[in-house]
Amino acid sequence: IYRNCSIMAPVYKLHYFPVKALGEPIRFLMSYGNIEFKDNRIELEQWPALKPNMPFGQMPVLEFNGNQAHQSVAICRYLAKQVKLAGANDLEDLEIDAVVDTIIDLRMKINAFAKEEDAQNKEKLKKVFLEETHPFYLSRFEALAKSNNGYLAAGKLTWADIYFVALLDLMSFRIGKKLTEGCATLLKLEEKVLNLPGIKEWVANRPVTDV
Repeated sequence: IYRNCSIMAPVYKLHYFPVKALGEPIRFLMSYGNIEFKDNRIELEQWPALKPNMPFGQMPVLEFNGNQAHQSVAICRYLAKQVKLAGANDLEDLEIDAVVDTIIDLRMKINAFAKEEDAQNKEKLKKVFLEETHPFYLSRFEALAKSNNGYLAAGKLTWADIYFVALLDLMSFRIGKKLTEGCATLLKLEEKVLNLPGIKEWVANRPVTDV
């Protein structure tokens, strides 16, 4: 993070591509907390000129008070503290971080076949994912939610739930079906998160994209 001292209230500006993907958990958290932000959607043709100005040449980047914060999970963790969705103690934070890291593991396993360029190998990897990896992860996420009052960590709503639900469109699109299909507790969790007032308003008004 690049720091700039200021006593003014933060004015947030999110730089990301015109998709949900890794920007959506950040948008969800700010919407949940009623944090005003500018959703700066950068088209692919604009990116080469802007890339040198971004920390490590990647997005999403969250700007506020002259700071440039990068790494989507680090940004989410920061925002979670601002909107009171972090853990109440170190143990709860450990639970939340473990869940978020596992969601990232799952997303990367999806990427392994989704971004494969060889069509034959792509289908082979996708078949293994759908028959083995998907049920392995989703059964455990479902059990985790059942043991946490319908949430993924700490027995209450945390940023892990927001992070998971915000990425569902991306992951479902890439596997060609709803990721949480057949998981009653996870489907109910998705419904709860999408009906949180700030998030419900964001989803109703956000630009329409597949991922």
